[in-house]
Amino acid sequence: MRHTPFEYGFRAPWHLLIAAEVAERYDGESFVEGLPRSTLRDFTHKLTFVPAGHDFRGWQRPRALTHTTYFYIDPRGPLADPALRFEEIEFKPRLFFYDHDLWQTALKLRSVIENADTVHRQYAEALGIVLTHELVRINGDTELQEPVNRGGLACWQQKRVAAYIEEHVADDIPLATLAELARLSQYHFSRSFKRFFGMPPHRYHATRRIERAKQLLANRERSVTAIALEVGFSDTSTFTTAFHRLTGETPSHYRRRLD
Repeated sequence: MRHTPFEYGFRAPWHLLIAAEVAERYDGESFVEGLPRSTLRDFTHKLTFVPAGHDFRGWQRPRALTHTTYFYIDPRGPLADPALRFEEIEFKPRLFFYDHDLWQTALKLRSVIENADTVHRQYAEALGIVLTHELVRINGDTELQEPVNRGGLACWQQKRVAAYIEEHVADDIPLATLAELARLSQYHFSRSFKRFFGMPPHRYHATRRIERAKQLLANRERSVTAIALEVGFSDTSTFTTAFHRLTGETPSHYRRRLD
């Protein structure tokens, strides 16, 4: 509302669509989780889409009074066409883009909201349904539009993440790395991973380490210390504690039972 610098931030369980009708700044930076930062000075007639659970933040020193409309979209809201399975789609973030049809739908919906007393509710609801269809259309990547199964991850996401953990079982794997492989925000990835695998990512990683250790313990030429180091533990004591916590027995006892 004033020509003074300001900051902003958003993260919520709703999608956010921003339609900037007037937006110019002398300086500033905008960031949507999953995309590079942008210092674009003039983003008039640009759209931004922030999927639920993604961080959106930035700051700017405005050159013109900003005229922007924000649409908060409940992924499980009643206006989405059930055939779309809208709530199951993992949307990609988009920063400062333009799509003619989505732009026109957004402006129509804004006008309806501003003139709610003179417009039929059915028309507003119809525009809301069209808006969800437009968002699905621009999401574009067929891989990301693949319906998510009941486990919470699409088949390609399950395979990619599980294979990466197996290949790097001895390494420390940041949550951000796994989320990036699945092309999800960390928030969505953690929830979806747990629904499919039945445990958080860090616990699954720890379990796979111990399973790898069990395989190595079958080779009696390898010492317990060597195996501990090979599967990513700094010393035998830490390895023994982790092994016992997940199996109820020590590595040495497990090895003896293999006889």
